[in-house]
Formats: sequence, structure tokens, C-alpha cells
Amino acid sequence: MKAAIIGGGVIGGGWAARFLLNGWDVAVFDPDPDAERKIGEVIANARRSLPALYDTALPAEGNLSFHSEMADAVQNANWIQESIPERLDLKHRILGDLSELAPETAVIGSSTSGFKPSELNEKGARAIVAHPFNPVYLLPLIELVGDAQDCERASIILRSIGMFPLMVRKEIDAHIADRFLEAVWREALWLVKDGIATTEEIDEAIRMGFGIRWAQMGLFETYRVAGGEAGMKHFMAQFGPALKWPWTKLMDVPEFTDELVDLIAGQSDAQSGHMSIRELERLRDDNLVGMMRALKKTGSGAGGVIQRHEADLPKPEAPDLPITGDRKIPVSWTDYNGHMNETHYLEAGSLATDRFMELIGADANYIASGKSYFTIETHVRYLSELHAGNRLTIRTQVLKGEGKKLHLFHFLYGPDDTLAATVETLLLHVDLTTRASSLPDQAVAEKLGAYHQAHAALEQPEGAGRSVGQKA
Repeated sequence: MKAAIIGGGVIGGGWAARFLLNGWDVAVFDPDPDAERKIGEVIANARRSLPALYDTALPAEGNLSFHSEMADAVQNANWIQESIPERLDLKHRILGDLSELAPETAVIGSSTSGFKPSELNEKGARAIVAHPFNPVYLLPLIELVGDAQDCERASIILRSIGMFPLMVRKEIDAHIADRFLEAVWREALWLVKDGIATTEEIDEAIRMGFGIRWAQMGLFETYRVAGGEAGMKHFMAQFGPALKWPWTKLMDVPEFTDELVDLIAGQSDAQSGHMSIRELERLRDDNLVGMMRALKKTGSGAGGVIQRHEADLPKPEAPDLPITGDRKIPVSWTDYNGHMNETHYLEAGSLATDRFMELIGADANYIASGKSYFTIETHVRYLSELHAGNRLTIRTQVLKGEGKKLHLFHFLYGPDDTLAATVETLLLHVDLTTRASSLPDQAVAEKLGAYHQAHAALEQPEGAGRSVGQKA
């Protein structure tokens, strides 16, 4: 699959990274002589952060190319994304050219944050609105507006690269999400202009309070909870009258004077001017990864999108030992020494055990039926350092798989297939209703037995059994 990116700014670079890291070939057209450097820096940030959302490796990267002619960039493209400045005359010209140059089957999306598809296409183009949010390579939301069939085709592609397409029912200026952002932005400008709050204080009000709630519940579900046991009707009855109070200046815009610009710019410099843009981007990305991984555990909000995308990613297979882990090491797994903390070696082994359980049929459905394996002993050996961004591959050997016992030996490999650690673990099959050990179902026992028999001919791993399972 191939994506063509027209315009390589912050948004275009984010699109390039999202496609590229999901295995697509990406062709970029941007006359800016610094486009290759700028997009390279965005992709470097994406390589550091996007794989950290997943406990499964993303596909191998596609090929990235830069072109001086738009026709060369869009040749054989499946998706074409326009991310040029918000000037309607410029978009008419570029989208018109794209509609002539692009393959008939290609989706042509515009990253416009405000224009409606009827405006974009009034000169004969055939684009849809595919409006993302920065950073495109991390945040899943894409607002789709336009021809229903084209939007449906677009949604299928977007889901395959881990995004969340939101179909906008009717075209409207600024779509859905940016209309909220504009409302908050206007209120914030008034608060700064009137001396009520500084830029930093407004940001604190968002990130220390409702911003976190919105990240996992949105607006209406948050207010439903605020209504207590009586629910949304109670909330509306209690706070509805406030809509008539003069709390807001949404219909009034402060005059955009040089004085207001200087005031806000000065406060912003004082707030975060000590950090470069790239440092702020990495801080933002690390925070987003941490929050989205937390949401992933419950499947809430953006975490549910990651769960579904990860489930669709291909599971690697090895000729001798099954691969039970293949991922990039996230920054959150490293410590003050700059390498992977020992607790996460154990976590990696635990995740590998979970994956092996899935391979033999002791998966989520099996556990829901009232049966599982419980870990009773683990031994970890640390052999080599691992760092954030390293690829971690885990292979698992069955040392014992008879009756109630499951004895696994996980090999953790880092860069250049160097053995970085081993995690040996002993488990017992348990009936979850009685919390006592029990024999596994026949289907699970047969699959486990097949692995045990196949692995019995392999050489016993160094150190295996020295401290694990000797008394079991």
C-alpha cells in the first residue's frame, strides 16, 4: 500500500509517520527545501513513541521517498493526503490537480480544520475531509466529511493503521472537535485579556482537572456521572439554568490587537520558553503514551482503539520456538540509569506467558469459563542491558507440560538478537471457582503436550531448573 503526502509540515509529517510505521510506502511532495529534514524529525519522534503504545510489534516500515513533482508522488497511491496551508484558493488549485493526477481508486483526503467538502470541491475536485489531530501518529481521531461511499472506504483504511474515524453527519464549518476547541480558545483569550488568568494558569486548570476526565469519558458521560445516581436528567435540571447566566463570552471575540498578541506570547515564553519545540514534542508524546497505555488496560477512549488495532497486528512465528513477544521498549520501562528496569523484565516474561497461554487455548474465553494457570515461582537472569526504543523479541520453550504443571523458559532478545535476559516460570492449572489446582481441559492439554513433545528434543537452556520448580 502507498500513501502520498502533499505538504510536509507538522500535520503532513505526522501523516507520513502514521502510514510509514504501519508498513505503508510513503511518497512526499513539498517544495520546501527543508521538508526532508522536518519530516525526518517528526518521524524520529514517531519511532520513539508510537511503538511504545503496543505490546506487539508494528509492521516493518515502508519506504519513504521525496519527490519534486506531484505527479510522481501520487503515482499508484492508495491514499493521498493534502495538508497545505488553510487558504481556499490554494486548496482549490492543489486538490484540482490531485483529482486529475490521482488513480481513480485513490482516496483523496484533506487535513483542513475548517473548510467544508462542498467548499473544497466547488471547482471540480473529488476530495473528502479527513481532519486529524496533532500528533497524527499518536492521536487516533480523524473526522471524515464528504461523499458517504468515499468516507466508508476511508474509514476501513484508517482503522487498519490504528485510527478512529468519526463520521460527521452533516457538513459544518470546523466540523465537530474544532468547534469545541474554538469555544475554549475564545474564553481563554478573554481570561488573559481581562487579567483574570495567565496562559500557564489556564493550562493548569485544564490539565489538573477536566482535561483528564475528558480523556477517558468525554463531555456527556462526565456530566452523567456528575448527576450522581439520578443521572443526566438530574444534572440537566441542576445546572441547566446556568446556561442563562452571563458566564460566557462565546458570542463575543476580543479584539486581536498587537498588545493582546504580545501579552499572550510573553506569558507563553515565560511558561515554557526554557524548552525547545522538539523537547516539548517529546514531553507531550511521552505523556500521551503513558495516559493512552493506562486507558488501554480498560479499553476506555483511545485505549480501546489501540486494543483493537493491536489485536489485528500479525503475530510472528519462529521455526523452532514460538515468538511470544515482539515489541519496542517504551520510555516508561526505563529507569534513572537509562536502561530497562528489572520490574519490566518480569512484566515482559509475564506478557510472554499470557501469549503462550493463548497459543494453547487458555485464552480470555477459557479464563471466563472458570479455568486458568497461576504462576507459583519465577526466576529472572539479567544478561545484557536493554534501552528505550530497542526491539525486544521473546521466544518460549516448554520445559514441562504434563498434568497440572506448566514450566516455561522465556528467552528475551535485544538488538542484533543478543540474549538480554531469561525468565523461567512455573505455573499450576487452577479451577477459578474453587481456587484449587486442577487438570486443564483436554483441548488445552493436547496443545500443551504437542509443544512439550516438540521442545523436548531441544537442548536444555543454561540455568534452567536451578531455582524454579525444584520442590514442585
